[in-house]
Amino acid sequence: MALGDSRRPDLSDSGSESAEQHGRNSALTRRAHAFYGSCRADRMRDVMTALDAAPKFGTLVDSLCWRAEHQPSRLAYRFLPGDESREVSLTYGQLDAQARAIAARLQTLQRPGERTLLVYPSGLEFVSAFLGCLYAGTVAVIVAPPHPARLSRFLVKTTGVCRDAAPAVALTTGVIHDLLEGQTALRDRAGALAWLATDREPTEATAEWHPPPLAPADLAFLQYTSGSTTEPRGVMVSHGNLVHNIRAIEAAMALPPESESVSWLPPQHDMGLIGGILVPLHAGMPTTLLPPASFVQRPMRWLESISRFKAAASCAPNFAYDLCVRRVTPDQRATLDLSTWRVAFTGAEPIHVQTLRTFADAFSPCGFNPTAFKPCYGLAEATLMVSAAPSRPIPAVRRVRKTDLARHLVVNCAPDDPAGCEVPSCGVPVEKVVIADPDRLIECDPERVGEVWVSGPSVAHGYWNRPDDSAATFGRHLEGHEGRFLRTGDLGFLFNGELFVTGRLKDLIIIDGANHYPQDIERSVVECHPALAAADCAAFSVDILEREELVVIASPSRKAELPVADLERVIRTVVAEQHDLRLREIVFVKTGRIPKTTSGKLRRRACRSDYLAGRLDLWGQP
Repeated sequence: MALGDSRRPDLSDSGSESAEQHGRNSALTRRAHAFYGSCRADRMRDVMTALDAAPKFGTLVDSLCWRAEHQPSRLAYRFLPGDESREVSLTYGQLDAQARAIAARLQTLQRPGERTLLVYPSGLEFVSAFLGCLYAGTVAVIVAPPHPARLSRFLVKTTGVCRDAAPAVALTTGVIHDLLEGQTALRDRAGALAWLATDREPTEATAEWHPPPLAPADLAFLQYTSGSTTEPRGVMVSHGNLVHNIRAIEAAMALPPESESVSWLPPQHDMGLIGGILVPLHAGMPTTLLPPASFVQRPMRWLESISRFKAAASCAPNFAYDLCVRRVTPDQRATLDLSTWRVAFTGAEPIHVQTLRTFADAFSPCGFNPTAFKPCYGLAEATLMVSAAPSRPIPAVRRVRKTDLARHLVVNCAPDDPAGCEVPSCGVPVEKVVIADPDRLIECDPERVGEVWVSGPSVAHGYWNRPDDSAATFGRHLEGHEGRFLRTGDLGFLFNGELFVTGRLKDLIIIDGANHYPQDIERSVVECHPALAAADCAAFSVDILEREELVVIASPSRKAELPVADLERVIRTVVAEQHDLRLREIVFVKTGRIPKTTSGKLRRRACRSDYLAGRLDLWGQP
């Protein structure tokens, strides 16, 4: 099919905005002005002119079709495998052709709106398959790829997703197809699935593709939540949700169009899919992708890629910046040039200001500018981003008293007050955010902690096939406010127009009527002794004879020599002094055995369940 073929979607309607869309886009542009008002005026003029002049697309399909027609030879993605394999790349023209071919095949097997399972490792095959689903009008359902040594875990999770989403077709690679071919358990439990290895399918079928009539309310994909506090559920993200949130992220970045980006985040995670892959596609930013394992094995690869390709944007959770500080040597740092890195989003898990300070100290000699840090907050139920910080030399924090915070009060304290703690800003909301009392259904008074409620065009349509859960989470109303709100389950407060997140409502530890944030206890534990400096840690409460008691699970680094008796004494003392709590039990488990999500977030409730069931892999056991 030629690039000028008449079957290409007509962009005249999607490119010309309605009054409502124009108002939203103008608001995003104004928000970018507010975020970056401190930038040099000439750079701001260039950036904002580019944002205003950029084509406005109704869907990502429109975006890629436009770029394939107007920029067919421009690089879209390159993939660095992380081993001795050569890097591979796709231009917009090549990506469009692959998406059309996959979509044409899907349209012979499925109707628009039906679900398509995607089972891929990180790489260009995944990108083409995901976009192929959008081109076909089917709803993409992404699961993590199987590991040959842990097939049972993959089968359990994937069959659960299949029972929930009922996909008719599964797309994957030839290698994974062969690995799963003999797995009768998957076929028996997941139902009849037509499996296609897209890297073995012919690519000449682009002429058979028929552009689907996509509307903003049509579903683009189901984002299965990571299960950090509950069983995974499929969040229904529409094409309208996706494009609105992507434009909000672009406004927060405010980067010129010639910028590049780098991502190693897993595409099954919302930050990896949207922030790492789809935002650059919509913005026309060439992007370098790395496998997550490549980063974990050698964090230097991430920074090398930013340096080599002069990337301006890259995002990661807090632990990634910490890992770079610990694992990248001074000699390696001397080879890096990070001066082009202008946007370093950090989110997806609690933000530790000290981690950002330490990273800035370590990599400023490499040209890294601390103003690049943009702490942000988001969740799958709001597509991705809810708030993002503006550019400034030091992340904004409020130092408050722990005892007052435990009573949901925000009271400032002196910098040297040992009873204080730092709460970092997650930035300026890109949607309407209200701090709510979920029991009384009213807005909290200023200087009080409440639940973060969100309303706006990025809020998803609900959970797939879960009407009761959807109504309880997405359909809430608040006195004095119009429209429906999303209950995030996170606690926080607003100050000077910025959002400060203090913890997770379901993880909150309540003992003797006082509230305690588990991440504060966990931080105290890992900082109390050198043997725990690189440890994973989970704190939670258990009901013992109708009384809540505190338990801490710690997973030291593999190299740690564990003086257990000394550690227990130190941990008990620190927890008592800093939190006024008595520990029921401290359990040391093997390295890497604390349950986490694919994005690295602690699964405290899963850890608690393992503790109660006696399923923990104890330190020192064979």
